[in-house]
Amino acid sequence: MESPDRTVKASASVEEHESPYMSKTCSMSEELLMEDQLRRKLKFFFMNPCEKFRARGRKPWKLCIQILKIALVTIQLVLFGLSNQLVVTFKEENTIAFKHLFLKDYKDARVDTYAVYQQEDVYNHIAFTIKRYLELRNISVGNHAYDIGEEGRHGMTVCQYFYKQGSIFPGNETFDIDPKIEEECFVVEPMTPINDLALHGNFWNLTLDFYRLLTVEIMFKLKAINLQTIRHHELPDCYDFTVTITFDNKAHSGRIKITLDNDVSIQECRDWHVSGSSKYFFDDLLSTNAHMGFILQKNTHYMMIFDAVIILTCISSLTLCIRSVVKGIHLQREYVMYVQQRLSKAVPWSEKMEFVNGWYILIIVSDILSIVGSILKMEIQAKRALPDANCTVAAFLQQPISLVLPRWGRGGFGDGRRALY
Repeated sequence: MESPDRTVKASASVEEHESPYMSKTCSMSEELLMEDQLRRKLKFFFMNPCEKFRARGRKPWKLCIQILKIALVTIQLVLFGLSNQLVVTFKEENTIAFKHLFLKDYKDARVDTYAVYQQEDVYNHIAFTIKRYLELRNISVGNHAYDIGEEGRHGMTVCQYFYKQGSIFPGNETFDIDPKIEEECFVVEPMTPINDLALHGNFWNLTLDFYRLLTVEIMFKLKAINLQTIRHHELPDCYDFTVTITFDNKAHSGRIKITLDNDVSIQECRDWHVSGSSKYFFDDLLSTNAHMGFILQKNTHYMMIFDAVIILTCISSLTLCIRSVVKGIHLQREYVMYVQQRLSKAVPWSEKMEFVNGWYILIIVSDILSIVGSILKMEIQAKRALPDANCTVAAFLQQPISLVLPRWGRGGFGDGRRALY
């Protein structure tokens, strides 16, 4: 069995053999030379781009790539924001249009105060909504249409929710309520012939027991096409609107609040054709774009090429930053080994982290986000991903700018401009 002293001597000899700074075969001059080389490495590592260029003529490629990348990503974000603005505007304007079409006597200033207080008004508002739904094709100035499912048309569904049983006598201060909620519904088909008399005569035998009534929900689906994107050289998308009108009587306070919610789903149109002839709808637009024609697919290809350039730029930046992080870790290990074995000191954690530049980590994260966002954006432009992913793409594209630019301006994580050589 080996003695502890012999084991310690053996391990010490191994460390001396592994470390060039403690090797017995190295002369004093060689040790001083290696120490000087380490000092030069450290000095060069912490130089700024100008000092490195003067010292070795090394061009600041990372700095140039970062400046180029910030410019390209900013342009990409602005263009995507302008395109996404059309989507948001189209949804908001349709919601306002639906409120004016399907809510009786609606005014924009009455969003929070729109309510009814009489039983007759409740029936009249429901009848008004049904009538407007049936007359939609004749009264709407938009390109709205009824939703047609695989099994035929999807009509309007009118449902009331109420307590199963109940009797309330406020004068006697007594009540009897079964809290179980029941539901009654009927469907109004889009092509149902109807007139004012039938509506006010309660054609569907809709009877509301206001003592037990909780809510009345009217739900229907409509379709539309966002044609305004054509003038911005983008292919239009098809929209599915799920409109829900709610008469809220849960408080039983004598005031039934009425709200309209619009849930939007964006899909690629099944069949589309944009004519390039001046005989069609785009006469004025074609006359102002005679040099390039009016080819939406060509413009889409240009945008995809621009996104591909951004992806390549981000990959280059990502590769250079990862390379610098790896080099910094190797230099850190060499420095720690020198301090431990030559000076017999432990290197504190804060000093070790000086070799891992926070700017590189931040840029690596921002590059990954930019690459993922650009790929999703290309998928949407190629109609391979649903346009509903616009919010996700916006989050991916916005984060790199918000991460890098504020800290670049105030010199966060030390001096980031010094690190980008």
